[in-house]
Amino acid sequence: MDKARAYSAEALGSAFLLAIVIGSGIMGERLAGGNVALALLANAIATGCGLAVIIPMFGPLSGAHFNPVVSLSEAWQGNLPKAALLPFVLLQCAGALAGVVAAHAMFGEPLLSLSTHVRSGWPQWWSEFVATFGLIGTIISCSRSRPAITPFAVALYITAAYWFTASTSFANPAVTLARAFSNTFAGIAPGDVPGFVLAQLAGAMCATRLFGWLYPRAAA
Repeated sequence: MDKARAYSAEALGSAFLLAIVIGSGIMGERLAGGNVALALLANAIATGCGLAVIIPMFGPLSGAHFNPVVSLSEAWQGNLPKAALLPFVLLQCAGALAGVVAAHAMFGEPLLSLSTHVRSGWPQWWSEFVATFGLIGTIISCSRSRPAITPFAVALYITAAYWFTASTSFANPAVTLARAFSNTFAGIAPGDVPGFVLAQLAGAMCATRLFGWLYPRAAA
């Protein structure tokens, strides 16, 4: 792994991801005329399409994690050097914040603003556990059985999870933290971030153990 290119890919990819999530949320809300379902549909489709592009774009350089729990899972499986884990996580978070700033600038919003969108309670936390469990399960199962489809499987899963989870599937601590600084359609109140992150970590840990067993590595 070329560290400089891998680290740059994680930062830039995370920035693109948040620009897509926040930007499409703002655009969807502005054009939906108060129809929240239509705004969410636009947000979900744009995010899924964006992932289908940026994962193949940066995958050869860093694995295209853009997500601390994906990096944790990959390090746990031995796919990511443990020395790279902390830089990956820090750069994912920094890139995500940069993506928020970029999206806000495109739509004339304050560059950073604390969200007032409350997302709390057991249904939301359980949703984040399920969303993250499914995401990690998708990555492990596809990468060990049909690796070529992994980027598109992840993109489709996230698009679906926007709709089948009460939380609209953040499934990513860096995304969750960054969205706390966006008082827009896609935001989350800062006080609700810890509950989401803890649920995401738990979901990732359980999925790594279960899907690592379901899909054992081929013998060398």
